[in-house]
Amino acid sequence: MSIQNSMAQSKGSWVERQFKLKENKTDVRTEVMAGITTFMTMAYILFVNPSILSETGMPFDAVLMATAFSAILATLLMAFLANYPFALAPGMGLNAYFTYSVVFGMGYTWQVALGAVFISGVVFVLLSLSGIREMIIEAVPATLKSAISAGIGLFIAFIGVQNAGLVIDDPATMVALGSFSEPATVLAAIGILITGILIARNIKGAILWGILATTLIGIPMGVTPMPSGFMQIPRFSTWAPVFGQLDIRGALSLGLIEVVFAFLFVDMFDTIGTLIGVSHNAGFLDKEGRLPRASQALLADSLGTIGGAIFGTPTVTTYVESAAGVAVGGRTGFANVITALCFFLSVFFLPVIGIVPAAATAPALIVVGAMMLKPVVSIDWNSMDEALPAFIAIAAMPFTYSIATGIALGFIAYPIIKLACGKGKEVHWLTYILGALFIIRFMYLG
Repeated sequence: MSIQNSMAQSKGSWVERQFKLKENKTDVRTEVMAGITTFMTMAYILFVNPSILSETGMPFDAVLMATAFSAILATLLMAFLANYPFALAPGMGLNAYFTYSVVFGMGYTWQVALGAVFISGVVFVLLSLSGIREMIIEAVPATLKSAISAGIGLFIAFIGVQNAGLVIDDPATMVALGSFSEPATVLAAIGILITGILIARNIKGAILWGILATTLIGIPMGVTPMPSGFMQIPRFSTWAPVFGQLDIRGALSLGLIEVVFAFLFVDMFDTIGTLIGVSHNAGFLDKEGRLPRASQALLADSLGTIGGAIFGTPTVTTYVESAAGVAVGGRTGFANVITALCFFLSVFFLPVIGIVPAAATAPALIVVGAMMLKPVVSIDWNSMDEALPAFIAIAAMPFTYSIATGIALGFIAYPIIKLACGKGKEVHWLTYILGALFIIRFMYLG
């Protein structure tokens, strides 16, 4: 018994030394809950990413392995380099751009496209080491930081209502209310109520328990399928068709500047937006609105993209679903260690992981989205030079289905309106440059 206690104390002391749990006002149990919750809300990428990339001719099973291990690598890098609970994985939207624009639209092979992703990752690293990406974060006006957090909240809530079937596409009005004759939609609505009540009653790990409870309720409703098995031993040889198959020379010889720029642009500002938004909600930003260890966080993201390209998947980015783990109480990189462990175990327990329906994870995104709207109270809505850029950034994210676009439009509107109001000196010089670059970006890339 004494040996076991000694081992437990040794383990606890290592975790404390490495991740500074007490300093960050958290504990092992909370971080474990947060890590599992984050994994549950982003586990869909294990199935969605391979389904999109397989259209290019990449083997589904091979991409699934690449997805899991690129998420593990990048998430652990964030844990040990920056000590933040921000999980990473191949980015949604970026995988669609990879498949439908670069491979299908431009006619490049997926190997060459991976080469372009690798090059963009190298550029990310150089920008991170030079401090340019950190400077960009510091140049974001306080109003836009609040707006970005709220906009991301609406964005992930919109993803949630879509996954739940609560909002569907409509040819006449673009969106419409989903049908409550669908069991999945009803289950999602039940899940929202369960999760909301658990949070209102201050139940520890409410979001995770909400996901699990909704999954179980879905069994008699016919939404949650019974697992085909419990465990399967993965064949790592299935990874071979995509591992290390990137064509860097081909990407360089073809001069894919536009492609590299697109990967660079979307990942940079999606990541910056996510870091600012989730950090604002978690209280990570200092009194000046800066994110401590931002350079380490951005470096982890950059190295994750390089690793992902080698593993066989498009750009790896920081996931906005990390907000779910932060909402549970995650405050350190130890939550990321748990998330990475879950991704590793998922390779062995895919039959069980696969039964969690979208209707069970969607409520978590919706509730967290609601919680992320709190920063709007810090925006000066009585001053239109502050309110309008904030509103544009907030509204653009769900309306354009892009965090990066919302940030871009906010950066364009803010300096222009400030200048027109004679308050140009209040704007950081880098904000003017970014605003101009965003205008050029829209003119050039559309």
